[in-house]
Amino acid sequence: MNDPLPSHTGAVVIGGGIMGCSTLYHLTKLGVREPILLERKQLTCGTTWHSAAQVRQLRSTNNLTQLIRYSTELYATLEQETGQSTGWVRTGSLSIATNAERLTHIRRQASLAKVFGVETHELSPAQAAELWPMMRSDDVVGAVYSPDDGRVNPSDLCAALIKGAKSHGARVFEDTPVTGFRIRDDRVCGVDTARGHVACEIVVNCAGLWGRQVAAMAGVSVPLFACEHFYLLTKPMQGIGRHLPTLSDHDGYLYIRDEVDGILAGCFEPHARALPLENLPRDFAFELLDEDWEHFEPMMVNAMHRIPALEHAEVKMLVNGPESFTPDGAFLLGEAPELAGFYVGCGMNSVGVASGGGAGRALAEWIVEGAPTSDLWSVDIRRFAPFHANERFLRARIPEALALHYAIAYPGREPHTARGLRKSALHDRLAEAGAQFGTRMGWERAAWFAEDGDALPAALKFGRPAWFDAEARESRAARERVALFDQSSFAKLLVDGRDAQSLLQRLCANDVDVMPGRIVYTAMLNERGGFESDLTVFRISRDRYLLVTGTAQAVRDRHWIETHLSPRERVCIVDVTGSLAVLSVMGPLSRRLLQELTSEDLGNGAFALFTSREIALATASVTAARLSYAGELGWELYVPVEMAVAVYDALMEIGSAFGLRNAGTHALTSLRIEKGLRAWGHEVTPDDTPLEAGLAFATKLASDVPFIGRDALLEQRARGLRRRLVHFRLADPQVFILGDEPIVCDGELVGQVTSAAFGHTLGTGVGMGYVRHGDRPLRAMVECGRFEVELAGHMHAIDVSLSPLFDPSGARMRVQT
Repeated sequence: MNDPLPSHTGAVVIGGGIMGCSTLYHLTKLGVREPILLERKQLTCGTTWHSAAQVRQLRSTNNLTQLIRYSTELYATLEQETGQSTGWVRTGSLSIATNAERLTHIRRQASLAKVFGVETHELSPAQAAELWPMMRSDDVVGAVYSPDDGRVNPSDLCAALIKGAKSHGARVFEDTPVTGFRIRDDRVCGVDTARGHVACEIVVNCAGLWGRQVAAMAGVSVPLFACEHFYLLTKPMQGIGRHLPTLSDHDGYLYIRDEVDGILAGCFEPHARALPLENLPRDFAFELLDEDWEHFEPMMVNAMHRIPALEHAEVKMLVNGPESFTPDGAFLLGEAPELAGFYVGCGMNSVGVASGGGAGRALAEWIVEGAPTSDLWSVDIRRFAPFHANERFLRARIPEALALHYAIAYPGREPHTARGLRKSALHDRLAEAGAQFGTRMGWERAAWFAEDGDALPAALKFGRPAWFDAEARESRAARERVALFDQSSFAKLLVDGRDAQSLLQRLCANDVDVMPGRIVYTAMLNERGGFESDLTVFRISRDRYLLVTGTAQAVRDRHWIETHLSPRERVCIVDVTGSLAVLSVMGPLSRRLLQELTSEDLGNGAFALFTSREIALATASVTAARLSYAGELGWELYVPVEMAVAVYDALMEIGSAFGLRNAGTHALTSLRIEKGLRAWGHEVTPDDTPLEAGLAFATKLASDVPFIGRDALLEQRARGLRRRLVHFRLADPQVFILGDEPIVCDGELVGQVTSAAFGHTLGTGVGMGYVRHGDRPLRAMVECGRFEVELAGHMHAIDVSLSPLFDPSGARMRVQT
């Protein structure tokens, strides 16, 4: 019989799977007193109990990799702490390639592993076969082995975490489904259950498959949906060894390992199936879905090809268990922007056991500190908007997310399902002009423009991309004549009210106490001095500002501002993204083109860089802002959406005489990297500071005006920098890098590429990246060091500079003519 629920507790964790157990454990480790866990049935009864429980460390970012590295350390030591075995076994993992493109992919992963400190070894097919003697290897062209990966028993692991949590005062209540929440002053203050009410300050939604439904009871959007997930278990087979490395045959959509003298063969199949939760029994617990051999048959054929002995093996069972996935294949972590005190840790995309130890600790730290302690943007729930939790959208997108779990990470890959959620007013015009669209935060954005002779659909591949010629055309137009970029997807927040200036002065690193009509490039920083956002701030009037930030940052930035708004401050924050189209006209002929459509003086004396004003342009009234993300003379035109098509048509009609060309995001990326312009999530992240990014000029450190992060920057400046952003070009123009590659100086790993593209003006690949120089003078290191980047195991020389490679003085943006 369960003990009675407490009337009050500091934190309530909902869900007894790996994420709930880990979060509860780490909350107690961080000193949270007597947190409780509520489980609708029994611990691990949803997804965790049937997990294949593989723990592979390498992920797409350093911080996510370190989360799993911590998981391996925790799982190996929990028994010593608690007396409960976790079943942790260090087996290693073996990734094989059966074609050249997959080999490039796993070699890129091995290069990335060096940056993150994960041991890997490239193996020949024969060496791979020695590690897995039952594996067919005549079609294998290469392999990568990671010796420190392993596996665990998921039920035992959760038992150990719970035992550790209870020893520090935590309590667990099974058979206690949540029925609702209490909310006061936009903050969660209690949980209703079938057994009564519990008042609390913090709620943590780790409800797994049911995470979206639990969140909805609190008015919170959690974009996850269940899919069927299959793996085969055989009876014992002769010749199978124990504790073999997990075999990843991703060309066959498979993972394979030994299991109690038999084989476990699982898949992330191309034609996955969504699973509406209403299809599950209400009391679903420790249950599986029906076997479906017809659906699994293509994967079975692949498995028998890779392990021929499977053809004669006896099947123990075909496991079909539900697992939750998210639209982009990354899990969900952090405080929900809709409701203070309501945290999320779910949507684990089949990596819950691997990530759970580190993710639970990260979430507990987030709760205790009030902010993440490292850059977790790739899993931050604020990367999604409420519309992403739409069930019809999720039913369409989630099976594709599962199907792409093992896909080669080609540049330019875009989802095919559930497209067209958000379209700019110019979408149809751009489509008629040949636009090939990508998607970001639901927006359809023109990536590049196809012309006669361009092969469609564009093939995905490494090396020279299929859109190379189009990107070159568009880049040349912006450098030599004039180009038009539709940047309507920019997030736009109107900050209005008596205390708008004082609020933004506190949040922004740069000085926003400027005259109306001025534009300020600035960062919002965390207490560590790292970027929470970089944005442009338009001062419209004494009490009104327009904040323009990245397409993906509207939810994050608004939440950041609102959490720092005191009850005494009178400020209103409104997302006006959808009400304004943005047409960016960039290039040396941009002034002459625009001057044909307005009587306003656009000359330097009348219209300076980083200023804006309302002008009549063609038949519309627009806000023209003299800004450039291309490194050229140019204006961003903020146009009411109902007038955007007319303005676009007028620009294209007049622009034909000036060589005006539509241009997309691929060309803009190339242009901004040549010019050394930073981008959120690349050069500016929560772990990077303005001093390291070379953006000290965009701060008010020289003044006495306080702002969040100021003390950390002053301390860093006094201590001295040990890493710095640099710019580089490749010596060989036939080499195409993508970003994330290791940077090596005189044979020593010193950093990582943050952004890369082909620079069509400079005629070779270009990039930026952070370089660790320690106590060495950076300038001497740059001038005398032999720098290289590692691309898929091959070294390529680069020329490094502390200044942008193109127009380092910025003269072209300030052009007088």
